[in-house]
Amino acid sequence: MSFGYNGRILRVDLSRGEVTVEDVREAFFRTYFGGRGFIVHRLLNDVPRGADALSEENRLVFATGVFTGSGLAGSGRNSVGAKSPLTNAYGEAEAGGFWGAELKRTGYDAIVVEGKAAHPVYLSILGDEVQMRDARHLWGMTTGESCAAITREIGDARVRLAQIGPAGENLARLASIINDLKHAAGRTGLGAVMGSKNLKAIAVRGPKGPPMADAKKVQSFVKWFGAAYIELSGGLHDVGTSDGVLYFARNGGLPTRNFREGTFTGAENISGERMRDTILVGRGSCFACPVCCKREVKVNGRYDVDPSYGGPEYETLAALGSNCGVDDLEAVAKANELCNAYGLDTIGTGATIAFAMECFENGLITEKETGGLRLTFGNAKAMVTMVEAIARRQGIGEILAEGTLRAAREIGKGAERFAMQIKGQELPMHEPRLKPGMGIGYAISPTGAEHMMSIHDDIYKKAGADLDKVRTLGVLAPIPQKHLGPEKLRLMVYLSHWQSFLNCIDMCFFMPYGFDQVLEMVRAITGWNCSLWELLKVGERATTLTRVFNLREGLTADDDRLPERMFTGQPSGPLADGALKEEAVKSAIQTYFDMMGWDTATGAPGRGKLEELGIGWAAECLR
Repeated sequence: MSFGYNGRILRVDLSRGEVTVEDVREAFFRTYFGGRGFIVHRLLNDVPRGADALSEENRLVFATGVFTGSGLAGSGRNSVGAKSPLTNAYGEAEAGGFWGAELKRTGYDAIVVEGKAAHPVYLSILGDEVQMRDARHLWGMTTGESCAAITREIGDARVRLAQIGPAGENLARLASIINDLKHAAGRTGLGAVMGSKNLKAIAVRGPKGPPMADAKKVQSFVKWFGAAYIELSGGLHDVGTSDGVLYFARNGGLPTRNFREGTFTGAENISGERMRDTILVGRGSCFACPVCCKREVKVNGRYDVDPSYGGPEYETLAALGSNCGVDDLEAVAKANELCNAYGLDTIGTGATIAFAMECFENGLITEKETGGLRLTFGNAKAMVTMVEAIARRQGIGEILAEGTLRAAREIGKGAERFAMQIKGQELPMHEPRLKPGMGIGYAISPTGAEHMMSIHDDIYKKAGADLDKVRTLGVLAPIPQKHLGPEKLRLMVYLSHWQSFLNCIDMCFFMPYGFDQVLEMVRAITGWNCSLWELLKVGERATTLTRVFNLREGLTADDDRLPERMFTGQPSGPLADGALKEEAVKSAIQTYFDMMGWDTATGAPGRGKLEELGIGWAAECLR
């Protein structure tokens, strides 16, 4: 008997209206584990080279991992992937909530969607009963409206949805896929892929998850974490990730006015502490997790904000707040609600609005293009207005819905210098001039700028709990925060393998489990006699395949670069002298390539490395 997974993949051909089931061998799961590993394997094998990301040839893959639905804290996640319409490269995003665990309970480990329906549909998966249902009456609805309608039609209040809003329907390249109403697979524009296939939602409800090899062992971890989660998770229960606002504002790392600055005089007004003390009405959770780090906010007055759409986390507070020069917490909360209702990535949307604001202040766009809107930094009303304009592709929102890189090329006049993006994806809200290792991670990320697959330099600069964890990997001494030498790159390689592995098993990154604990959990779920070495190789294998995918699609090492702004200091504050050195960044990237077994000039994995990882077949993709 196999444990921890169902061994079945649901294949949905929307063009033909056909649904088939693919049985998957245990050896495949032990090689790729699910999540990222399964997605990139499927994209390389199913999506033709050079396919248009918004065409019927693209695949949209929803994948769970071995961890998903196990009942362990942090097991409520799933991965989504496709060729990205934002970057024309590998696209992937993870989402929390309850949808992934419910999919696992239907008896499927993943869903592969291909083709395009003749008209809008939604997919209903109720155990073994799979149906394509008409969604023409749902097209144009917000996620809240369609959630209510689908739940009524199915007649089960416990059904879970992965869905798009109007942004995905309108093929906005910043569109996300929303689990229920507030858990977003936000990055790389996957909502637009779903919209291009005329797929409004996937509703799932299942009776039972797969068996585990040692359920008692798994339950012992559940009880241990449940008894000590407040201490183990730090301040996540109290203020969520939003405690980062004041922390980064103090050290110059809070992106402000399109990354021109790193300190923000209005930081206190949009802080997690201010939110907790004013508009917070609840703390939401994900499947089986007691931490409840999700914000739920309510506002009545100038803006009305529905708590069912959650509330802003750190990335959102910075992207729609400080990066736009906005210190109005209620306006940021409203913009967050609109992003979840319309299905937009809050990071990409905030960064794109900040880009437009800088273009406006430099005269590259005017009130003629904005329809009379003064799109200046600090204009909270304009920021909120632009969210809806982007989702609906109205006015200048038609251009901005393409993301900063395409918008900059459309605007011209040198606008690209204001586009804070890598490979077409907007920078997350972590300042590379404060965290240079994070900057290298941004540059080489397969999905464009991405903060979840790199290192946070500030937590390894001194002895402590974080350094103690990585001693298992042989990293024994602190590494200075601004250092970009081989010691930092070695740490980055090891941790990126681990983080990639976590996206293969779909475990929440915020869980404070140690390496050995995760290994024990995987063994208890699967019954496999895994080693830490094997798990790290799973992560490395997945990352290497994402590199192969991007090279196959025409990306080169020239695309692994930071925006020019990162090579100048901030005008004032702690990072006034913090400019990154361009040659140091290039050298660090080459060192990373070398440590990965990739060509130092092209970043292409060598045949020997592919064979060592057991993926020699991928060499054909590089020809």
